[in-house]
Amino acid sequence: MIWDILVFLLQAALAFVVSTALFDALHWTLHKWENSSVPLLRKFSSWHWVHHKFLGLDMQINPAYARANIWYHILPEYLTSMAGTLIFLPIMPWPPIALVAAIRTVMLVMTLREEGLDYNHMSMDRVGGQQGLLWVDNNYHAMHHVYPHNFFSSFANVFDLIAGTTCQIRGRKFLVTGASGAFGSAMIEKLTRAGGIVETAKSGVDFTAGEYTAMRAKLEAADVLVLAHGAKTDDCWNANFVTFRDLTSLFTEIGKTRLAPPEVWAVGSEVEFHGDMGLDELKAYSASKRAFAAKALDFYRSDALIYRHIVPSSFTSAMGKGAMSAATAASIALFFIRRGFRYVPVTFTGLAVLNYFRFRFFQKGQPDIAQPAE
Repeated sequence: MIWDILVFLLQAALAFVVSTALFDALHWTLHKWENSSVPLLRKFSSWHWVHHKFLGLDMQINPAYARANIWYHILPEYLTSMAGTLIFLPIMPWPPIALVAAIRTVMLVMTLREEGLDYNHMSMDRVGGQQGLLWVDNNYHAMHHVYPHNFFSSFANVFDLIAGTTCQIRGRKFLVTGASGAFGSAMIEKLTRAGGIVETAKSGVDFTAGEYTAMRAKLEAADVLVLAHGAKTDDCWNANFVTFRDLTSLFTEIGKTRLAPPEVWAVGSEVEFHGDMGLDELKAYSASKRAFAAKALDFYRSDALIYRHIVPSSFTSAMGKGAMSAATAASIALFFIRRGFRYVPVTFTGLAVLNYFRFRFFQKGQPDIAQPAE
């Protein structure tokens, strides 16, 4: 009996997830048709854009488009999803299909009663930084209305995870520290190639520990802060902990009145997992990286920003030979970031994957940490 119920629920879940992904693929296609050379396809795309006039780039509802939104978006979404559900009838028993169809119909009726308003479609003054990865919440879907050419998933986040459409790069302003380093320079090249607008900031020139006056204007102009500077020996506490903590906090404060949350990508290390391994030359470096990882957990949990913690294996840089090139590390990082990952393991060894559990569950976030005694 329990097994039968489990199979029934799994079949219903599969039908729901796949039919949702089919609509999301159509959704992506309609956006792609915006610049099509075929007038009819552009016309179809323009019908969908009524939905973005109903809930605009400013995340405010425009009631004047409520009826058009029903005809051009809500009903087509329902019909497409129902068609995607019914295709399972030849390969599945009808009861789970009927359950999914009933759920979709109830959702349609409720949305029609509210003239297009639902959990994912309402006015918002600010989009939160805590957004779903596997399932779409209102903060996640709001990002699609802020950045209409990404964030296409509607319920189950299958399409965006496959297509890599969970992060806007083109047209966004990135401020990158450590631009002369191996990882920073590789990231700049890839962001620029993807259409990002990149500005740089240099440690010791634009900022030092405790002094960020010259950074304020750059941070105010940025959408995403990429912290890729650091040190392994000289003054690594300030380089790897103090400036990372302070710049992230300052950028979050500057961005608190923005519609979309400020976004920070910070480069950590697998040393967070394995520590200094008894090596004197790694003690200060390990302490600084572990200290920031503890503080980074607070940023990771905060709704005030989107925080991404990038944990690479050693890569070839001025610090020495590594398991991968910096370009490979940057490519792997962007692969995960484009799919919405906020903890980003960049690894051949697998240690960065194991470190996720230490980062998330076996350390406590800390508001501040004093420099350890020498």
